[in-house]
Amino acid sequence: MVTVENGVEKEQTRILLVEDHASFRQALAFMFEREDEFVVVGQAGTLAEAREFLNGSADATDVAVCDLALPDGDGFDLIEELAEKGSAVTTLVLSASLEPARFARAVEAGASGVLHKAAAIGDIVDAVRRLKAGEALLSPNEIIEMLRMVSRKRQEELEAQKAIDRLTRREKEVLQALAEGLDSKDIAQKLHITVETERTHMVNILNKLDVHSRLQALVFAARNGVVEIR
Repeated sequence: MVTVENGVEKEQTRILLVEDHASFRQALAFMFEREDEFVVVGQAGTLAEAREFLNGSADATDVAVCDLALPDGDGFDLIEELAEKGSAVTTLVLSASLEPARFARAVEAGASGVLHKAAAIGDIVDAVRRLKAGEALLSPNEIIEMLRMVSRKRQEELEAQKAIDRLTRREKEVLQALAEGLDSKDIAQKLHITVETERTHMVNILNKLDVHSRLQALVFAARNGVVEIR
C-alpha cells in the first residue's frame, strides 16, 4: 500500500498482529494506524487464524507482531514456518514471560526482534519501525548469549532424558506413588514390596537422577513428565 507525504509516494509497512488478547491487539492496531507509514492488514487471535491469513496474504505482509503464548499453540511454530518457507515477513516477538530462554528460542526460530509485553505500545511501534529500516534490536553479543542459552537448555534436557531412561519401570512406579503423597510404608504396601525394597529403589532413583532427597527426585520427575501430580 502507498501513502503520499508532501507530494511524495511512500510505501506503507504492512502489519499482521497475532495476539489472543483482543483489547491489547486492538490497542496495538490503533497505535499503528495513527502513523501514516503503517497499515494493519490483518489481525489474528490464534495460530490457525494467522496461518489462514498468511497462506492467502503472505506476500502482502511485511511485519508480523507475534505473541508466543496462543490458545492453540506456540508462536515459535509460526516463526519457524515463516522461516522454512523463505518468507520475507519480518517477525517481532512479544512475550509475557521474563524467561530469557524463551526469547533465545524465538531468535533461534527466526525472529528478528523480541520485546516484553510490558513495553510501552509506543516502544513496540518504534521497534517495528527500526526493524523495517534494517536496524537490529539486539546486539551481536546479546544474540550470541541467547543462542548459548538455548544450547545449554538443550544439553540440560538431554541429560535429564538420559537420567530418565536409566529408571526402571518399578522405579517410575515408586516415583508415581511418591507423587501421590505416599510415604515409604504406604508405597511398599501399594506396590506389594517390603519397606526395605522400597528404600533400595529410592536410593537407586536418587543415584540415577543425581539428586539428594525424595523431594528433589519428585520435583525432577514432575518437571520432566515422569509422574503425574494429581
